[in-house]
Amino acid sequence: MSTDHHYDTVAFDVRDNTTMLFFAKTAEPGDINDYLLLMRTIGDDFDETLTIEINEEQVSGPELIEDAQLIGNTLKLTLDDSVSDWKGARELVLTFEETAENFASIEAGAFRVLGDSLSGGHA
Repeated sequence: MSTDHHYDTVAFDVRDNTTMLFFAKTAEPGDINDYLLLMRTIGDDFDETLTIEINEEQVSGPELIEDAQLIGNTLKLTLDDSVSDWKGARELVLTFEETAENFASIEAGAFRVLGDSLSGGHA
């Protein structure tokens, strides 16, 4: 089972030891109606933790994403069996509007946030 999400905005950011890829569906005045945040944090002991947050609900762990594929404006995340019941889905399919800003954020952040789980497709 998969859940599909469409976003109009993609942003990439780095803060201290955390890289973030943020997807948002915004309203006219800039209010965020729906979002998904992917964060990779590297601890002092060089252990990596990935966090997926969807509208204030999150799950964290070292091996959350089994596979990630980026093709055009679609990012498909296959969740590890250990978290596949989170949000009732084994896959999260994210699409985003095809703007220069969104593609620049994806280009800058996809490999840095998703790391070795990103395979196949065309980045």
